[in-house]
Amino acid sequence: MIIAIDGFSSTGKSTVAKRLAQALQFIYVDTGAMYRMVALLAIREGWVQDGYLDEAALVNHLPNISLDFQRGPQGENLAVLNGEVVEADIRTMEVNRIVSRVSSIPAVRRQLVAQQQRMGQGQSLVMDGRDIGTVVFPHAELKIFMTADSDIRAARRLAELRTKGDASVTLEEVRSNLLQRDAQDQGRLDSPLLQAEDARILDNSHITPDEVFHRALAWANEVLAP
Repeated sequence: MIIAIDGFSSTGKSTVAKRLAQALQFIYVDTGAMYRMVALLAIREGWVQDGYLDEAALVNHLPNISLDFQRGPQGENLAVLNGEVVEADIRTMEVNRIVSRVSSIPAVRRQLVAQQQRMGQGQSLVMDGRDIGTVVFPHAELKIFMTADSDIRAARRLAELRTKGDASVTLEEVRSNLLQRDAQDQGRLDSPLLQAEDARILDNSHITPDEVFHRALAWANEVLAP
């Protein structure tokens, strides 16, 4: 069984996906982290300068990029780029600013989508992202589309950045970045962010993470029931 969770930034996709995978004993795949790793590499290699992204250099380097995940000491998923754990490095505002542009490059999406599809062969998993239910696994048994009010999403992302030690960014900067990413994700020609026709909508603007999880788990159990 495959559970596809799509939606906007900072709607809690990864949080509920991790809990579902743990509860159901499924594999969890964070596709957003995969695109973030590619974005981090572009930054480190100097292919991002003054807002300009050298797409040709990035695409030429794609065959040399290794993306993986490993279990952390608390059982958490850790992003691994070319053998290096980069979980904290991919969650910064610097990466936030460029990741939607990186993910809009057709060659990048083709390579990562193919890898994601291989991950789902012959095993049950929960995968979250932007195009899981529409492109990666259009025949997923359960599709969930998550959304929330933009002001609430911005406040959540700011709190996350604060816990990671980023005290310089403002709420307005975070909100502006989220709206920009929404526009880029929905407007790209290759695999745009769309709600699948058969997806169940989960607006978590005014419900708790526990309520989100239990609603999603009930849907999963409903599909799993004989």
